[in-house]
Amino acid sequence: MKSNKRALSHSTEREFGGALGATLIPVFLPLTVLYLLSVCRSPGASVLQWPPPLPPTAHLLDPVAPVIIAVWVALQGFLYLLPVGKVSEGLVLRDGTKLRYPINGKEQQVCHVHGVLLGLCLWLGMPLGYLFDLIIPLAVCAIATSYLLALYLYIRSFWAPNHALALGGNTGNPLYDFFMGRELNPRIGRFDLKYFCELRPGLIGWVVLNLGMLMKEVELRDSPSLAMLLVNGFQLLYVSDALWNEEAVLTTMDIVHDGFGFMLAFGDLAWVPFTYSLQAMFLVVHPQTLSPLAATGIVLLNGIGYYIFRKSNSQKNQFRRNPTHPSVANLETIATATGKRLLVSGWWGFVRHPNYLGDILMALAWSLPCGVSHLLPYFYLIYFTVLLVHREDRDARQCRAKYGLAWDTYCRRVPYRIIPYVY
Repeated sequence: MKSNKRALSHSTEREFGGALGATLIPVFLPLTVLYLLSVCRSPGASVLQWPPPLPPTAHLLDPVAPVIIAVWVALQGFLYLLPVGKVSEGLVLRDGTKLRYPINGKEQQVCHVHGVLLGLCLWLGMPLGYLFDLIIPLAVCAIATSYLLALYLYIRSFWAPNHALALGGNTGNPLYDFFMGRELNPRIGRFDLKYFCELRPGLIGWVVLNLGMLMKEVELRDSPSLAMLLVNGFQLLYVSDALWNEEAVLTTMDIVHDGFGFMLAFGDLAWVPFTYSLQAMFLVVHPQTLSPLAATGIVLLNGIGYYIFRKSNSQKNQFRRNPTHPSVANLETIATATGKRLLVSGWWGFVRHPNYLGDILMALAWSLPCGVSHLLPYFYLIYFTVLLVHREDRDARQCRAKYGLAWDTYCRRVPYRIIPYVY
């Protein structure tokens, strides 16, 4: 490829604390992952205990871990490239083109590819519970992989055309651009790196790690607890929903707006699988007993959250792709100067981000099976709430800049951001 010698227009807006945040986050977030895993495996499981239960250096590495990571990523890459399902177009890019994406997650579910493979592993007697013992070396390998991927993405972005760069990751500051990601949709041939990482290795890996925790509990106590079954079931439903509605990810902020740099690479490959599985890991070391009444209440809470999450996301995605579809054609909207329209009825007239409300309710339901005596299982709920509030603020600033007075009108019509009458 010929290097792009044209002068690039640098964006000036900084997020996540600017250059300082972009320097500190890639250091402290990986350390946070390792710290949380170590605390979760300790008898006290207290995030505030001192000195912290840090593992010996020799326990950070295991020769089996990089093999597992490499085989897993290769398997997901193979499944991504399977010629099944359909090909869908993304939203219009700045140069007026649309990228094409393979939508085959649903077909892989229908064929039960992952279920068959995991069932085969169990039938062959493979010790999936060993994932619990390997969790820290696996996390170290995933973190190292995310660093290497981010470095590759940053270097290759200098050969990308100007229109292919993300507006928020092209500032001219190397540390900030490495963190945010310079290129919007980096591809190797037809293999879209960001889209692949968004749904495949980390998200599905989260479910496999959960299963490993369940099998470890079976090894220790002969059968899985009700709490462990609920956590596994809830989170399996969430990941299955993401794959079943794979096409909807093409309209999300991660795909449409954010470049692919360390932020998303680390989040997809390390943060998601190893912090989202904390509840299952906690239950291995700290088993909990649930009454039938408590379990019923938790299932109901997760069901309500999932219903709000799925219905609102489906409505948004349908409206973005085809506003004349019968399911959304009669919804009230506000016209904008860009030609697009803003929903002010249906789920999106209830609060500005009803899908975030559903996410928070589900996050609470995932944590409650772990009891209320420890803070650690609620880390996901606390972190995800902060993340969604921050994401809502980012989205609001972008929409105000894009839609101007129409956005102000929308905010008056829909005053609550995530939680009705609260926020």
